[in-house]
Amino acid sequence: MAVPERQILVCQSFRAGGDPKGICHKQTDGFLQYIEEEILDRGLDMQVVATGCLKQCEAGPIMVIQPDNLWFKGIDSEEAIDAVLDGLEDGEPAAEYLIS
Repeated sequence: MAVPERQILVCQSFRAGGDPKGICHKQTDGFLQYIEEEILDRGLDMQVVATGCLKQCEAGPIMVIQPDNLWFKGIDSEEAIDAVLDGLEDGEPAAEYLIS
């Protein structure tokens, strides 16, 4: 099995007790499936990973691209996901969502 070129980490707000408590999981229902379908449609070598809380609640929902260490905020729509993926394909991160 080949190691993917990148991983997309999507905050799902899970905390130590296992309960989702932040806003990320509330605003990303169905996003994991959408991201997976988009990376397949685009032929990108990426893996989607649901994470525990990424501790950026004030900027959520959060998506992180590794190994680039690009952190994106406010990923609350398919349009935002598309902008991030478009930016990755073009080699220019989507500045409007980038946490600097």
